[in-house]
Amino acid sequence: MPASRTTLRRSLAAAAALPLLIGALASCGYGSQAKNDEKKVAAEGEKLSADTVRLGYFPNLTHATALVGDQEGIIQKELGGTQLKVSTFNAGPSEIEALNADSIDIGFIGPSPAINGYSKSKGKNLRIIAGSASGGVKLVVNPAKIKTLDDIKGKRIATPQLGNTQDVAFLNWISEKGWKVDAQSGKGDVSVLRTDNKVTPDAYKSGSIDGAWVPEPTASKLVSEGAKVLLDESTLWPDNKFVITNIIVSQKFLTEHPDVVEAVLRGSVKTNEWINANQAKAKESANAKLKELTGKPLGAKVIDGAWPSITFTNDPLAATLQAQADHAVKAGLLKQPDLAGIYDLKPLNKVLKAAGQPEASDAGLGVK
Repeated sequence: MPASRTTLRRSLAAAAALPLLIGALASCGYGSQAKNDEKKVAAEGEKLSADTVRLGYFPNLTHATALVGDQEGIIQKELGGTQLKVSTFNAGPSEIEALNADSIDIGFIGPSPAINGYSKSKGKNLRIIAGSASGGVKLVVNPAKIKTLDDIKGKRIATPQLGNTQDVAFLNWISEKGWKVDAQSGKGDVSVLRTDNKVTPDAYKSGSIDGAWVPEPTASKLVSEGAKVLLDESTLWPDNKFVITNIIVSQKFLTEHPDVVEAVLRGSVKTNEWINANQAKAKESANAKLKELTGKPLGAKVIDGAWPSITFTNDPLAATLQAQADHAVKAGLLKQPDLAGIYDLKPLNKVLKAAGQPEASDAGLGVK
């Protein structure tokens, strides 16, 4: 009987809190940019220093650590009685905006938005606290029009967004080929067309683009429409590794709630361990979460083509972040940033040491 009364009290408390939660989401002003995914299972165990932690990520396979960690309850388990509250985003800038507006505390995000957010705030709004994924980016093309890398010249190639991680990588690749493109307009020896990943497959089917430099699963969606993978970006990097997804935190939240940050990192590390030990189950879990968030799972052909190209790692691959910043500077999209202090890997390395894993390096870009 006491257990029943406790359950009833928890249910009433949850019901009372729901209108407040909905109101808070409406007031944050991100509407179409963010979708809240409140966990259906209440947090259990001892509460940490915060009642809730607000986590942001993309409904994207390169964010599968977040997808799986959320779907399987691994992150929530580490948080105990502290509630995990999730919002999803379609683009890095909107997630950085939410972090700056104190609408989320921690986020999974690509390197370019993290660099831009840190630079624009003069190093005051965020820290990178861990890696999450490497790879998962491909140049896919219409094989009837493009048969070799040199055939890219004169063609129309899509990237997701001006100045985003893939846009910077493609502009850098074009430059290294000796071709000229105006970074802002995308006009030149190659036509770079900034196209939302959601509409890129339709643009390919209509013939308005000849290919795309895009992350998964968009690349594999194009392949399912007859496109061919011409280049995997990982082949351009040392050891075939480059950061595609980091974990960031607001400096305020890191200072005020280090125990919560550490719990989220434990959840991330344990999720990556589970993913790497259970690839088939992890792929199903990520797809189940994508179905919940977007209303439609990825087809087997798409997810089977996309999944093997992504490596899930706790290492932030910090040296590659500096290289990506340098590429953005060379393209004229970014003034030379001072990235000193962008990393704080002390909480991650504490978690890794406890798990018997090697520490991660900040490549000299950590807080002093």
